[in-house]
Amino acid sequence: MLERCFGVRRVRQIQRAARHGTVTFLCLFMTVVVLRGTIGAGKFGTPEQDFNDIRERFYSHNRRVEPHRVLEEVETTTSADANNYATFDFSKILKDEEGGDEWKKDPNAPYSLGPKISDWDAQRGEWLKQNPNFPNFLGPTKPRVLLVTGSSPKPCENPVGDHYLLKSIKNKIDYCRLHGIEIFYNMALLDAEMAGFWAKLPLIRKLLLSHPEVEFLWWMDSDAMFTDMAFEVPWERYKNHNFVMHGWNEMVYDDHNWIGLNTGSFLLRNCQWSLDLLDAWAPMGPKGKIRDEAGKVLTKFLKGRPVFEADDQSAMVYILATGREAWGEKVYLENHYYLHGYWGILVDRYEEMIENYHPGLGDHRWPLVTHFVGCKPCGKFGDYPVERCLKQMDRAYNFGDNQVLQMYGFTHKSLASRRVKRVRNESSTPLQVKDELGLLHPAFKAIKLPSSS
Repeated sequence: MLERCFGVRRVRQIQRAARHGTVTFLCLFMTVVVLRGTIGAGKFGTPEQDFNDIRERFYSHNRRVEPHRVLEEVETTTSADANNYATFDFSKILKDEEGGDEWKKDPNAPYSLGPKISDWDAQRGEWLKQNPNFPNFLGPTKPRVLLVTGSSPKPCENPVGDHYLLKSIKNKIDYCRLHGIEIFYNMALLDAEMAGFWAKLPLIRKLLLSHPEVEFLWWMDSDAMFTDMAFEVPWERYKNHNFVMHGWNEMVYDDHNWIGLNTGSFLLRNCQWSLDLLDAWAPMGPKGKIRDEAGKVLTKFLKGRPVFEADDQSAMVYILATGREAWGEKVYLENHYYLHGYWGILVDRYEEMIENYHPGLGDHRWPLVTHFVGCKPCGKFGDYPVERCLKQMDRAYNFGDNQVLQMYGFTHKSLASRRVKRVRNESSTPLQVKDELGLLHPAFKAIKLPSSS
């Protein structure tokens, strides 16, 4: 009947479509059943019931995931704090290892810096003869010099102290590089008994004995800065002397004034005489009762000295004043230039110096060294207002740094500024540009090679 109405071909097309539709419907039905079973709403209820079941299913799932998310947030926060220097408890790493010194000194034996040496000049002379590639003189009058300075093994006790120590050592490195001087920076306390003022003595002795090639050791305190980069120490002047300090003969030998000399910057020759001097200098240094009692002796003997424990400078004045015959001949108290320059009388005159004078003088007109005695930039308390000390240390650093920067065409915008400005244009012939102070290739750095014959 259908074939009569639609024709055979049309009927077959309808039948084929019906079969395909049936298969499609069955596939759709099975898909819905599987999905409902997977999400938990498989009760075959009303559409509203199915919706409520699905919503409850997702709500329960979110509640189970939430604790994991919170835990991840906590772990992330903890990790961020661990990377934050501002919140880190530095006492965790600054705490030293437990236990005392491995080697104990005999408390009944008098203090000494080490085994007595009486033939150092002979030992050193033989070593220099056997090691000609390490001469103690780099030129006819130019000795090999080792500048020694240092600071505490612990960080400073204030937030900016280490920054100023960095400026100070950078300043010393610049001067040493310009003048062909080697440098040694120490952060180790070699002898716990000789802490404080006296820590330099064991270090100096150790370096003299370990470096026979060094002719002069130059000690400089960490709070002293070079402010004349062009001044070359007149080494020839000291050919007959072993110990050079800034000071005055009258104040030391006649007045017994405790500030008649300064031990914050001095030159010490590597020889037997110097080892003997160190042996005579050290006995007042051990901390505790010895240092306290020695301080009383020094205060009583020296003019103007306050009451406090023995310090290395007062002890040296005492040794020279009471033993001039033994030591005075080889000691040179220098006051023709500022091997040590007290900052309080210098820093406010820097602009005047720039206007009227030039580097290379080394004296009151342009001081070789500006020493910030009493500022104690690494401690909690100083003897002067903190603001004045730090501002003037910045000015002193920039005053010296300008002499370095000018070699490369720059200078600080002012003595109080960290920023720099260009003072000359770039050149396509840079080797023809001469720096104003002649510090790029000074004569005192020239190495004379032996002539071949």
